[in-house]
Amino acid sequence: MRVQGVGVGRGVVTGPVLRMPEPLPEPSDRPRSNTAAWESSRAEAALRETAHDLSQHAEHTTGEARAVLEAQAQMAQDPSLLTDVRSRIAAQKTAERAIFEAFHTFQQMLLSMGGYMAERASDLGDLSQRTIAHLRGVPVPGIPDSDTPFILVAHDLAPADTVGLDLERVLGLITSGGGPTSHTAILARAKALVAVVGVGDVAALVDGTEVLLDAAEGTVTIDPSPEDVQTARRRLGRRRSKVPVGPGTLADDTPIPLLANITRADEAPAARELGAEGVGLLRTELLFLDAERAPSIAEQVEHYQRIFEEFPGRRVIVRTLDAGADKPLAFLPVDAAEPNPALGMRGLRAFRGDDSILRDQLRALAIAADSCRADVRVMAPMIADAAETARFVLLARELGLGTAGVMAEVPSAALLAAQILGIADFVSIGTNDLTQYTLAADRQLGALADYQDPWHPAVLRLVRMIGDAGGQSGKPVGVCGEAAADPLLAVILVGLGVTSLSMAPEALADVRTELRQHTLEHARLLASRALAAATPAEARLVMAEA
Repeated sequence: MRVQGVGVGRGVVTGPVLRMPEPLPEPSDRPRSNTAAWESSRAEAALRETAHDLSQHAEHTTGEARAVLEAQAQMAQDPSLLTDVRSRIAAQKTAERAIFEAFHTFQQMLLSMGGYMAERASDLGDLSQRTIAHLRGVPVPGIPDSDTPFILVAHDLAPADTVGLDLERVLGLITSGGGPTSHTAILARAKALVAVVGVGDVAALVDGTEVLLDAAEGTVTIDPSPEDVQTARRRLGRRRSKVPVGPGTLADDTPIPLLANITRADEAPAARELGAEGVGLLRTELLFLDAERAPSIAEQVEHYQRIFEEFPGRRVIVRTLDAGADKPLAFLPVDAAEPNPALGMRGLRAFRGDDSILRDQLRALAIAADSCRADVRVMAPMIADAAETARFVLLARELGLGTAGVMAEVPSAALLAAQILGIADFVSIGTNDLTQYTLAADRQLGALADYQDPWHPAVLRLVRMIGDAGGQSGKPVGVCGEAAADPLLAVILVGLGVTSLSMAPEALADVRTELRQHTLEHARLLASRALAAATPAEARLVMAEA
């Protein structure tokens, strides 16, 4: 029996499964018997312990995993959460029940917002469990213990669980929830852990069941045959043969620069060590999130300089603040009643009424770029057409930035790619959102994980449109979405006209190795065959047959 999900990477592994323990039961809704002050002090102490635990986890990791854990720790100390908990305790709730209800209310609010904020909802569930465990003095539900290696099965994993995985014991990961851009997938990719997410029904995966986990195909084979296992081992052996760290090139020496997606300066050394030739996506949200006011130009300059100085003589592509209704900022007014924030005032659109924050960020980037030797380029998210492109490019140049591009994340940008590249210096394709909007499926909704597949021929055709426009204009077209980290899909993207790839640094070795197996002519042939496919599975089969 074989079940389908969405693979993270292209790893293959076999072994017995173990399931995550059931969560702690919901606290009863009995009236409290102690004083409100006593219950409040218990709740606040438990929240502090939870935040401390997560901060300790964060100190022992780096990159996106660290950022996720730090964000969770901040959630546990959110003033509005504490106020909610105290009010529930004042209304005769126990500390356990008040914590449960407060987190549940926030979860429902985030789920209703969709997009980025819906992704935070599962984090709140984990925080609730951890805090209640502290209150009860019991162990926090987590990874099962085992003396032998196993493949972990769960509905989804909390960030702290994923970061704490013992890679000597956990061979792989299967989740019924989540998608390729969920925290579970991001953190699994950062730890180079073989994973298939969004599997759906995992009821047949009882403890001890032997499975074959194939991330490249996004499949879980239950009770695989000896032939299945033998084939998997051959594939695993081929993956171990990596080309040395160096520039990304095809077999015919066509250069395909391999860049890193990063958020902070302390991620740069590892990215360079793994062979990143620069930065293809510098996220700038970290400086703005959870701030009561917009950071000053001076504060931003200092932050950007630390990152730029890590990449002398190399390109660093900065994405301007990607914020809005689904990433609310205290200092950026938005309409809280937006019915669908994923289609609302986000990205460049968040500054339609007042672009002062965007102007300050561009000024800060220009000042920081002038003081460093990095090749700094800037791009705007959520661009829909040539008019928006012109507005951003002209503003960037007016404020001192010589190279300005845009992100292609919505289908209209692909359809109008020739017009956009007539104005912008480059385009970077954000495949996560492009897939979401092309297939009209929320990328955070586990039930629709099979739609979150950048191998879908509809998505590939849009990439081809952008690639063709890049070729005709002589301007670069990059990919900075999760698709770039898939070695097999990377070959297809190059065949569609993509000229650079940016990814989590841990994926660089696999992508570099795979690209070296193909000439540009062969990549184009494979891409044309993938375009003719009717389904993502058929498109993947093109590479399997190759």
